[in-house]
This record gives sequence, C-alpha cells and structure tokens, in this order.
Amino acid sequence: MLRTRQATVSALRFYSTAASEKPSLKLVAELRKRTEVSITKAREALGASGNDVDAALEWLQKDLAVSGAKKAAKVEGRTAGEGLIGVSVLSGGTGAQKGTGRGGVRAAMVELNCETDFVARNELFGKLLADIAHTAAFIAETDTNSPSYLQPMPLDLLHDAPLLSQTAPAQSRSTSTVGSAIRDTISKVGEKISLQRVAVVAREPIPLTQSTLGLRLATYSHGSVNLPSQGRIASLALLTLRSPRLSTLLTTDAFREELEKVERSLARQIVGFDTRSIRAPDGTTEGTALYDQPFMMMAGAPSDDSVRGVLDRWARAQQLVLDTDGTDTGGLEVLEFEKWTVGETVPSS
Repeated sequence: MLRTRQATVSALRFYSTAASEKPSLKLVAELRKRTEVSITKAREALGASGNDVDAALEWLQKDLAVSGAKKAAKVEGRTAGEGLIGVSVLSGGTGAQKGTGRGGVRAAMVELNCETDFVARNELFGKLLADIAHTAAFIAETDTNSPSYLQPMPLDLLHDAPLLSQTAPAQSRSTSTVGSAIRDTISKVGEKISLQRVAVVAREPIPLTQSTLGLRLATYSHGSVNLPSQGRIASLALLTLRSPRLSTLLTTDAFREELEKVERSLARQIVGFDTRSIRAPDGTTEGTALYDQPFMMMAGAPSDDSVRGVLDRWARAQQLVLDTDGTDTGGLEVLEFEKWTVGETVPSS
C-alpha cells in the first residue's frame, strides 16, 4: 500500500512538472507566426527548448534541415514536370524610374519545377520562386566577353548562394542558401522541387549625357497564380533605343508611358505567338520570326501590320528617328529574348 501511494505521489509530481512546462498558446502563436510550422511542431520545439522562443527557432532549423534532407532524398527519383517560371527585374534599363541601380539592366528568369499543379499553386512555392529569382538577379555578374546579354547561370552557383528575400530589406542577413530553402520547402509540401534553368542579364547604367544608346527590359508571364511575375509561360526581352534625342525624350512622362506600353506589347507578343527568332533569314518570311508576325498584342495597330512595321512607325511618331543628311538615325530594336514554357525540353548546353 505504501509503495502504491509513493508511486501515485511520484506520478502526480511528474504530471505537475510537465504541466507547468507546457508551452502557452501565446508562445505557440508567436513561433508559428515566425516560422509557419504546425501547432504540433511548435509545441514540440518549445517543449524541447524550455519555452525559449529563440532556442526553439534554432531547434526547428536543425530539425527542418534533417527532415528536409531525408524527404529530398526520398523524392529524388520522382518526375517534377509541373511548376512555374518567375521573373525578377531589379533594374529595367535606361530611364527606368523604379528598381535598384537605375539606368542599368539587371534581371533574372527562373524555372522551378515540382510534381503537381497543386503544389505549383501553393503560396510557399510561389514565395520560394520569387526569392530565388530575386537572388539570381541580385548576384548576376556582367560578362563583357560574351556575345550575348542574356546568359544562363550555373545551377550549382545559385544553389550555394544565400537566399535573398524579395520583401526583406537588402541589408538583412540570410539564414539559408537557395539549396537549403528548396530542401525546407520539400519537407513542408512533400514533393520533389528542383531548379530547371536560370537566365540572367546584368549591364551597368549608360549615362544619358554621354550616349545616344539605351537598353531596356520587357517581360510578361502568362498563367499567373499568386504573383503577376510568375506563370507557366514567360518571356524576358532586351531592347535597345537609339536616338540623338534619347536623353531629352526619357525625361518626359508621356514618352516613358508610351515606351512601357510598347515594351509590354512586345513581351506579350513573344509569349502569345510561336516566336522562335527575332528576324527571318534575309529574303525570307517566317511566322516564327517576331518581326514578321502581325502585331496583334499592340493596341491600335492594324491587324495585318507586322511587328517590324509598327515599331518603325512608332519610333518615327515618338521622334526617336531623325533625318540627318538624308539618312535616318535612331529607332527601337529587339536585341535578344528568352521564351520558356514549364516542362518543355531544355536544350543541353
């Protein structure tokens, strides 16, 4: 009888101690707000760290790394044919009024794959893609030796880069890499997630007072879910402006508004048509060449007028083109573009 009472007292003491250490709803809510983990996982982390929120955050980070690595290994052999393409533009080019590094061009386009459309529409997946595209654009380097402005970024380089949030202050310190962030998201959604390809462009600003040349970026994403910068089909195009009057024109709101309209129209045209090149070979006409296509995406343009014809008239109407000694100078040209569709076969480099 005595032993039974002692056992009962010991059990009550244990229960009392355990109950007093049970995490409060306030602490659980705070931890979930900062990490987005489940209630069960938040309680487990707080219980393992003595209700210390900072210690619980460290516990969760280690636990997520372990579970993420295990789940990533488990799903590695699966096929990831769904996903989204995300575009991040940090600087839109000469005369752009928004973004960092005004006057230069700095952007990235990223395809991030998963197994199902359900996960592709998940906000966690969309945020991860947005942050990866932002990171790629931020760390992109100018390669003046390359003949192309738009260049592929090595996937291993991006995997090892610190993940930079598109919404956090630029000076904030990252606590994870792109690779670890992908593993963490795999742990949360239970599907394979992988980087498929990355293209970047980075060029320093061209001082308007010293040049008659300007570079601009045009983008469009079709089939967006949570963010307009993401979709199943996307384009990123690099344009050039040439004119002796360029510095004057870009100071006017009216010209910049008209320029942005034609940029959006060009990016939509590339996505909306079977566009594979800018120009057809000399002496030929091809429906897959951008300049030969009817400019259906440009509001107000005749339905039978080509992209090349509309751009020529637009440049003259905006006074980009000047008649100098009987020779026309200036205009708007599409230099390069990338058009991607989720799940398409990627040519080997």
